[in-house]
Amino acid sequence: MNPMNDLANWQTQAQADTEIILERILPKENRVPATLHQAMRYSTLDGGKRLRPLLVLAAAELGNRVQAACEAAMAAVECIHVYSLVHDDMPAMDNDSLRRGKPTCHIEFGEANALLVGDALQTLAFDVLSQTTDLPAQRQLRMVQVLAKASGSVGMAGGQAIDLAHVGLMMVQEDLEHMHSLKTGALIRAAVQLGALSCPDLSDDALQQLDEYAKKLGLAFQVIDDVLDCESDTATLGKTAGKDEDANKPTYVKLLGLSKAREYAENLIAQALQSLANFDHRADRLRQLAQFVVARKN
Repeated sequence: MNPMNDLANWQTQAQADTEIILERILPKENRVPATLHQAMRYSTLDGGKRLRPLLVLAAAELGNRVQAACEAAMAAVECIHVYSLVHDDMPAMDNDSLRRGKPTCHIEFGEANALLVGDALQTLAFDVLSQTTDLPAQRQLRMVQVLAKASGSVGMAGGQAIDLAHVGLMMVQEDLEHMHSLKTGALIRAAVQLGALSCPDLSDDALQQLDEYAKKLGLAFQVIDDVLDCESDTATLGKTAGKDEDANKPTYVKLLGLSKAREYAENLIAQALQSLANFDHRADRLRQLAQFVVARKN
């Protein structure tokens, strides 16, 4: 069987499993306050590549995972990701009207509800993660710390702040990479770490090698995002195409050019794969996901 066909089958099943987990942990839409819960479910369910939960699951295949901890991590990292999308789309940030092929949360439910959706999804992530009691307490605490750091001012939120501060300005490659290592890369790194941490038998050396993989993967993901923003259309992306160019944001395409940016992404993926050299076939899903990142169309 073609390995990428095998990946597609695995992705489809893993995405369906992620949907079931999210459906289970999200408050029911008729629970008071109903509008807030409806908006949380609208934003979270039925959409997206679910790359971060897939990375959790793929990393967890490297050891003897605690299933409940793995599922909690899959849900938690996606809740943080969705909260960031809801807030990023708001008028005070990127002011976008389309996400995952449908109206953004603030368009559908109003700005105040969208703000609360992000707040509620962020706290739900840590509520879910804190319940992974089948793990040793120290390991569980480490999972919470990993996700908290990746989400905050030295992670995703900090990267967004740097991005907003540089609209209309040029950035050298080193600064651009630092920004995206926080804005996009931090949560991708956290996803891989959370999956590995759900396996009590994985060593710190293994966690370090996986983190090197995730660092390169996170940067490659953002480079391809910049490429797709130029090359693809709104229908394919499920979000507004050309948005970064219209907003005059610094991007890898603007800095390197289109073909050089794609070449750079491919080099980053090669480095990510090299970081997995010490792992056996159980790392094949991580290898395949790396190839998926550079081949994706949205």
